[in-house]
Amino acid sequence: MPKIDGIKARIDWLKELFKVVVTVMVADVAGMSKLYLDNMIGVLFYMGGFLLPILLYVCINISKKIERHFNELEEL
Repeated sequence: MPKIDGIKARIDWLKELFKVVVTVMVADVAGMSKLYLDNMIGVLFYMGGFLLPILLYVCINISKKIERHFNELEEL
């Protein structure tokens, strides 16, 4: 039983981490949109554009880890 609890705790932690990363992505897109609409395309705008693929990669990895843990639960 403790193994199941450990896996559930990891899934919960990963879900919270996923929420935080998605929130940061949304804020990044909103910030980039605001900079674009204000015609202030500069270093900050390009840094936001550089950050988006990195955050997307993190989201994909977190999703894969969550799926792996779900598969572990099915096996138990």
